[in-house]
Amino acid sequence: MVSTRKQYVASFKANVALEAVRGDKTMAQLVGEFGVHPNQSGRWKTELLEKLREIFSERRKRVDKDREETEAELYRQIGQLKVELDWLTKKLQSLLS
Repeated sequence: MVSTRKQYVASFKANVALEAVRGDKTMAQLVGEFGVHPNQSGRWKTELLEKLREIFSERRKRVDKDREETEAELYRQIGQLKVELDWLTKKLQSLLS
C-alpha cells in the first residue's frame, strides 16, 4: 500500500509556526491541536525565525532593488526586440510584395 505525504497549505504552516514561536503551549499540545509531527512543527518554527531575520535585514532591500533593476532592463530589452521584429516583418512583407 502506497501512502501519500501530507501537504499543508502555507497559512496552516504559518499558524503552527507562530504558535510554536509564541511558546504558550508545549510541543505536545501543539501536536495534539494541529495533528502535525513535532519535528515538522519544529522545522516550520525554525524556517519562520530565519525568514523574519531576512525581512528586517538590509540585504533583502538590496535584493529587491536588484530584482527591480533586472526586471526593468529585461522589459526594456523586450520592447527593443519587439520594435526590431515589427520592423523586420514590415521589410519582409515589402520584399515579398
